[in-house]
Amino acid sequence: MELDGKYSKDQSLKCECLLFDLDDTLYPFNSGIAADIKKNIQDYMVHKLGVDEAISLDLCVLLYKQYGTTMAGLRAVGYQFDYDDYHSFVHGRLSYDKIKPDPVLRNILLSLPIRKLVFTNGDRTHASRALKRLGIEDCFEGVVCFETLNPTSPPPPVPAQELEIFDLMKHLAHPQPAVQLPKSPILCKPSREAMLQALKVASINPQTTILFDDSFRNIEAAKQIGMCTVLVGTSERKKGADHALESLHNMKEALPELWEEAEKDEDVRNSSKAGIETSVIA
Repeated sequence: MELDGKYSKDQSLKCECLLFDLDDTLYPFNSGIAADIKKNIQDYMVHKLGVDEAISLDLCVLLYKQYGTTMAGLRAVGYQFDYDDYHSFVHGRLSYDKIKPDPVLRNILLSLPIRKLVFTNGDRTHASRALKRLGIEDCFEGVVCFETLNPTSPPPPVPAQELEIFDLMKHLAHPQPAVQLPKSPILCKPSREAMLQALKVASINPQTTILFDDSFRNIEAAKQIGMCTVLVGTSERKKGADHALESLHNMKEALPELWEEAEKDEDVRNSSKAGIETSVIA
């Protein structure tokens, strides 16, 4: 597999696994789910963690940029909370009917007799509900999700008056060389450690895997560990992404090699004719 998005006519794309992000990748950004998630995160920060509402949006964005997810950032700077409670608040209140069934994507996925998995920073319940709304829950071998990479619960909470919260906004505004950003106990994309752990638990070879993701920093991280990458949500290919697709509906036109290579393997094709129920990889 070449990693610069260019393939010679006599060289096929060797791919054994397709790895798909969930949010804003398998369903489009314009569904409105992303905006609802951000609003729910802000509400959680204010009403559950006591963050000043005036800075909640800025802090939410900063934590996301620094740590991959706001949740990981909140834990890094010192906030303590139950992971299930967080996910229930942030995802449990979503209107999943905003995600529409996608029979076109379903047909594309089922026409590809290649191993397919979902890799999301979200929790298993959110992934299951979104995939079912799309009508593609049986198109994947499994889901690598929050619980896959973070199997243990956080320690019992410390009384609020004893919490020491790292002031990220102050640190970024006036950085001190001797002060380092605290590390998050949560594993999530785009960290290299999270990427490698996901590959390990799912028995994936990065050299023969393609990642489809709407986040460019996830694409960059995947590229650094040897994966071929497809940036989803834009037709403009950035440096570090091998391909760029406005929508996964354009997969066959952009990556015909996938179908050509897969059709050479009769055994794989026959074994993939019947869909299977997607399960979470523990």
